[in-house]
Amino acid sequence: MPQTSVDQPPSDRPRKEGRRRVEFVPNPGVPVENRRQLVIKLCWMLLWMAYLVYPVEDLLKGGYSLPVQVAGWAALAGFLGCYLTMVIFRSMTGTLWRGSYPVLAVMLVLAVVTGVGLGDAWLVLLTYLSVTAGAVLPVRIALGGVAGITVLVTAIALATGADNATLSSLVLPTFLSGAAMTGLQRLVGAMRELREARETAAHLAASEERLRMARDLHDLLGHSLSLITLKSELAGRFMDADQREAARAQVADIEQVARQSLIDVRSAVSGYRRPTLPVELAAARGALTTVGVTLEAAAGLAEDRPGLGGAEAECLAWALRESVTNIVRHAAGATTCTLTMDESWDGEGGRFAVLEIADNGRGPGRSAAGNGLRGLEERLALAGGRLETSPGPGGRGFRVRALVPLGVQVAGPPAATARP
Repeated sequence: MPQTSVDQPPSDRPRKEGRRRVEFVPNPGVPVENRRQLVIKLCWMLLWMAYLVYPVEDLLKGGYSLPVQVAGWAALAGFLGCYLTMVIFRSMTGTLWRGSYPVLAVMLVLAVVTGVGLGDAWLVLLTYLSVTAGAVLPVRIALGGVAGITVLVTAIALATGADNATLSSLVLPTFLSGAAMTGLQRLVGAMRELREARETAAHLAASEERLRMARDLHDLLGHSLSLITLKSELAGRFMDADQREAARAQVADIEQVARQSLIDVRSAVSGYRRPTLPVELAAARGALTTVGVTLEAAAGLAEDRPGLGGAEAECLAWALRESVTNIVRHAAGATTCTLTMDESWDGEGGRFAVLEIADNGRGPGRSAAGNGLRGLEERLALAGGRLETSPGPGGRGFRVRALVPLGVQVAGPPAATARP
């Protein structure tokens, strides 16, 4: 049956470098990318013009007068030109052309006039019109338009006295061809929506990855650069006091921290960095010692805890790193940092591991949470946990509680250890 082009965004077939293989079978509804593809598509479209042999044969053997023959040839050429114009514009742009409706109206007039004036051999033009209507009209009314053209074919055939064989050979193909093109248009629309949804999902995944990378780099570089700044200041003071050995030790520490930071950044970019509690605990002890803060950590804190998964343990390690970085940078007057690990339950019996970091400094005051805490809160939320912040013991300092779910679920906490 005759076909025409319908809406479709550019093909997302993978392109290969070098000489590309020529495709001789066009993809329906896919806009052409060059002249060669347009010629190939037009050649395929012309194959469906075989049904025009009936009006051509009627002009050659119908015994019409010269003016009627000229008018018939002109009408046939005009109809074919309109049809190919629709194919070309839809193939080049892949979208609805503004002139589609006027061209469709011209095709309708030509098909009706020739069908009524020249006989049932010309009613085949209405089959092409049905296909074009199924491709051009909006999806919500396309099938109705095809049905209307089918009714028009039936009415003209009965009015011109066509026999039953001619009637059956025209009505059914007219409706089925247009309905098939309407279905193809719906299918192409669904494919376009699917492609757009896939592109949106890819953009969201890229945005999420950029956000993850921003959090990682903030946590990594914020901690390391703060430590490098402090050690640089100490090295400067030791050099002013002519304590060369102490200054040399600080410079060596700076070099070690810088090298480790470079390794961490490379690992984070590669997506393989997974901080662990033992490593972060050792790093926290060294960083706090540098600024004169004593770390009081519970025994066995870095040991494996039953039910604590890898992703959840990683979130707790990030919480420890961010909290220690905040103490080093912002906890003025702090002398002690307390680090504990405990368990808690919610109202539904869910069991959580709780990492608590508290200092006895001046506290944050009225300042809002920074990017580090917001990023940490997002990390915990992705793991099904949450972040709680409050003043430290006795109303002094700052306390951070990171909660992540444990894999083992119980009916409820023991009475002696239950927490609100």
